Order: sequence, then structure tokens, then C-alpha cells
Amino acid sequence: MIVEFGSEIDDALNNQVHVLAKKLEESQIRGVLETVPTFRSLLIYYEPGEIKFGQLQEKISAFGELTAAGSQKKKRILKIPCCYGARFGQDLGFMEKHTGLTRDEIIAIHSSVDYKIYMLGFLPGFVYLGGLDKRLEMPRMTTPRVKIQPGAVGIGGSQTGVYPLASPGGWRLMGGTPVDFYDPDRENPILCQAGEYIRFVPISIDDYYDIRREVVKGTYQVEAVEEGGEPCQ
Repeated sequence: MIVEFGSEIDDALNNQVHVLAKKLEESQIRGVLETVPTFRSLLIYYEPGEIKFGQLQEKISAFGELTAAGSQKKKRILKIPCCYGARFGQDLGFMEKHTGLTRDEIIAIHSSVDYKIYMLGFLPGFVYLGGLDKRLEMPRMTTPRVKIQPGAVGIGGSQTGVYPLASPGGWRLMGGTPVDFYDPDRENPILCQAGEYIRFVPISIDDYYDIRREVVKGTYQVEAVEEGGEPCQ
């Protein structure tokens, strides 16, 4: 079953998607197996031997108006270290010409926003982030790169994101993170969830390799904070 809330990328619509997903999780409706949030819809996997389509539709309708008011908690923010430039930011020069901003200004703007994870897709752990400053909007490459390294941070159109795996891609690259957004050997292979936020924290190339060594050893812990709150697990 797909529940649609609109036809555009909009924060309010996306909030409704996550509110419905949360209500379904809390209700523990027999037969509902999994939910997958997108920008403006929620895909619901269910077992028809346990619950019929019409029955599930009735239960969802009984939730009433789906608004974030009164149900929205403090936002959980993952602080993701990012080495801008160096060998990771192949397109920073293009970005300077396209925007008229300096490299330092681009980095400062990009790292000043808490980006909402609207959805995950394309690759396991690939985050589609909302909130990019319009000054940094970038045209995608005419000819995509054949291979982008894991951890690459880029911009495509009005969105920014992180490539979790080596793959082709046409986004403009500005940096790289030593953190694994997808690790099949980790207890939770996907680092983050839709509805959470990401804050990029500029680091040096030396910091990058120091953190990377910790990640490989399994000793690095991504810092997570709640807006206005203390660090959380």
C-alpha cells in the first residue's frame, strides 16, 4: 500500500509521512511488516493473510489528521565529519565559478545547516538531504562519473548527500567523510534513519585519516545530539 500526501518536495508533507510511519510503528497493527518513507509518500508492506487492504485502509483513516504538531520531538542531529577539498572536492573549483563564492564561503555555508534526511534510497544508506542553501544549488554533471568513492559528499540540484558505496554518480563533489554510512557487518548496517538530521563538521585531511583508522577498528562513534539538548546515543 502507498499512502500519498502530495506531489512535491515539502517539509510539511514529509513530516506527515514520518508521523504516519511512527503511528503505524506504535500501533503494531497485526500484519504490517515494514514502512518505507519517501519525500511525500509512505510505502507500507503488509501480509494480506493477516490483514486485508480495506481493513488496513480503515485503520489508517482512523488516525485522523496527520500533523507533526504535538508529536514532534527534539530533532536528532548526527555530526558528520567532512574533509572539504583535498583529494575529495574535485568540483570545488567549478562551484566557485558557478556561484561566485570563494571556497571558504562555500564550505562555511554548507556546514552551517542541519539537513533533514527526507528519505534513503538509490543505494543502501544514501541520504537525500533537505535544507540546502539556494546559493549552493548545482547543476548535475552532463556526463556522470563512472565511479565515486564511498563517503563522497556532493550536491545535485537543490540537494546534498553522501555516497555510501562506490558507484557511478553525477553530483558535484565537494568533500568526503571517513564515516561509513553503510556497513553490512555492523549491527545496524545503515548509519541513519529518515527523519533525522545531519550536520557536516569541517575537518582537516589529517583528522580524516585519524578518524578513518578508528572507523576501520570499530572504535569510532558518530556524535549525535538533540537540538538544544545533550549528546545522545
